[in-house]
Amino acid sequence: MSEAENKPKDVVADAPKTDDTKTVTEQATETAAAAASAVKDNVFSMFGGGPKKEKTEETDDAANDRSGSSKANAAKATEEQEDEVDDKEPDVHFEPVVHLTEKVDTKTHEESEEQTFKMRAKLFKFDRDSREWKERGTGEVRLLKHKENGRTRLVMRRDKTLKVCANHYVVPDMKLSPNVGSDRSWVWNASADVSEGEPEAQTLAIRFGNSENANLFKEAFIKAQQENEVLFTKSD
Repeated sequence: MSEAENKPKDVVADAPKTDDTKTVTEQATETAAAAASAVKDNVFSMFGGGPKKEKTEETDDAANDRSGSSKANAAKATEEQEDEVDDKEPDVHFEPVVHLTEKVDTKTHEESEEQTFKMRAKLFKFDRDSREWKERGTGEVRLLKHKENGRTRLVMRRDKTLKVCANHYVVPDMKLSPNVGSDRSWVWNASADVSEGEPEAQTLAIRFGNSENANLFKEAFIKAQQENEVLFTKSD
C-alpha cells in the first residue's frame, strides 16, 4: 500500500500560501467589500453626499486671498459709484411760497370792546317751522362793552370753530324767563340777532352747568340792560 492510501480520508491537504497567492475565501471577501463600498458611494452621491473632502492649508489660503481681494474691489467700486452720484446731483434752490415769519392779523371786530362777563354754556334756538328746540352750539357766552359808546352786546362762539351762534345787543325790552322744569336755563327773545348775517328775530334758550352759574348770568344780563337803557334813551 502506498503512502497516500495510508493517510486519513478526513484530512485535507491545504495548498501552500505565499505572498502572491490568496485563498478563494479571501478573494470573495474582498470582492464583497468593494461592491458594498461602491453601493454606499452611489447612495451618498444621489442625496448630495459623498466622501469627505479635505482642504489643504494651501487651498484655504488661496480662497481667503481671493475673498479679500473681492471685498476690496467691491468696496472700491461702491465708493466710486457714490462719488459719481454726488458729482451728478444738481444744485437746485426753491423759494418758499409762503413766508411763515409774516404775521397775519385776524380781526374779530371785538378789538374796541372789553369783556364784562364770560361763562361756558349751551345755546338753543326755537325753530318755528318744526316747533321744536334745536341746538346752536356749545361755547363761552360773553358780554362785551364798547369802549367808546358804552353799549353792551351778547356774543357767543362755538368751541373749536369759533363760529358765532349768538350776537345781539342786550336791550331793555328783553326778559329772561326760567325754562320750564330747569333752574339752570333761561329763555328770551332777541328781535335783531345778527349771528347769521342779517338781523333776525330769534327765540333763544341758554343752559349752564348749574343754577349758580345761571344766576350769575342773569345778574350780568340785567345790569347790561340797565346801562344800555340809559344810553339808548340819550341817543333817541
